Amino acid sequence: MTQTITLWSHDSGPNPWKVAIVLEELALPYETKFVDLHKEVKAKPFTDKNPNGRVPAIDDPNTGITLWESGAIIEYLIDRYDTSNSLTYTSIPEKYYCKQYLHFQSSGQGPYFGQAAWFNKFHPENVQSAKDRYGAEVKRVTMVLDTILKGKEYLVGDKCTYADLSFVTWYQLAPYITGDTKIDFKGDYPHYYAWMERLTARPAVKKVLEDKQKATSG
Repeated sequence: MTQTITLWSHDSGPNPWKVAIVLEELALPYETKFVDLHKEVKAKPFTDKNPNGRVPAIDDPNTGITLWESGAIIEYLIDRYDTSNSLTYTSIPEKYYCKQYLHFQSSGQGPYFGQAAWFNKFHPENVQSAKDRYGAEVKRVTMVLDTILKGKEYLVGDKCTYADLSFVTWYQLAPYITGDTKIDFKGDYPHYYAWMERLTARPAVKKVLEDKQKATSG
């Protein structure tokens, strides 16, 4: 019997919730423990788990591993627990296309969306050039995905994989992230929009987004 995995999280940050989506999709037992971003996450004992002082991290008693960085955690969960390859491929090149898109999410979507959120919502000065730059990057990343998805339902092959799922939680925050920048995702990026509608209709994704909403409102 698989023992319960601990997911260290914060209520509103998107990266822990994308890990939760994979845990739900794989039907793995897990518990979420929330840490305060302003106090606990930058201090011991949490920094013994992640010296970088960020969430997510996981503790897996089944293997004894403690792991941080959301992309690495997702790859680990897939390698260790997706024995039926329900969210991945073993064939080449599909196996590496999944990795390609996960890296694009981690290096392209996440950082640019994060900077857009920072300069629109949290930076103490109004730096319009930064707002413009990162707002443009949100559009550019979405355009890249929209182009890739033309004539396709999913990024790789003919099924939903962990690569698709990794993009969901940052896009759920897009209206908040972009601030005063009005982006018509449905009208301007129809292939992306239809893809995201398919992903958010999945039961595991719906559950995690509902859990996130409850945690945020609580």
